[in-house]
Amino acid sequence: MTTDQGSGGDVSSDVTTVLWRPLGQQELDLVREAGGRRWPPLSPEQTHFFPMLDEAFAVRAAQNWNLFGPVRYVARFHVETGFLGRYSTRSFGGSAAPMLWVAADELDEFNAHIVGSIEVIHEFR
Repeated sequence: MTTDQGSGGDVSSDVTTVLWRPLGQQELDLVREAGGRRWPPLSPEQTHFFPMLDEAFAVRAAQNWNLFGPVRYVARFHVETGFLGRYSTRSFGGSAAPMLWVAADELDEFNAHIVGSIEVIHEFR
């Protein structure tokens, strides 16, 4: 995991872990409606939320997975490191890049431990 010491502004003074998530316009709109501070509820068929531990893998996913639509983004966000210990990390689809597996019914609690804002750092068209 990549950890950052808070540097003022949006990131707390506690140690946080930086996570990434590829997303499409619809999910980004819902994040923005929530003030950029939480992930929206998952659709009923989604059993887990998968934040990524590797920026390069999130970028490749956003570039190559067409499930996000014609415009795809990568968001970066910080979560309290101590809280993340409850989640297992697994690779997805044979990838070597690990992701956290957060059960859909735990997403509200996960959101409560986000520090600062969810910010878009890459956009692909």
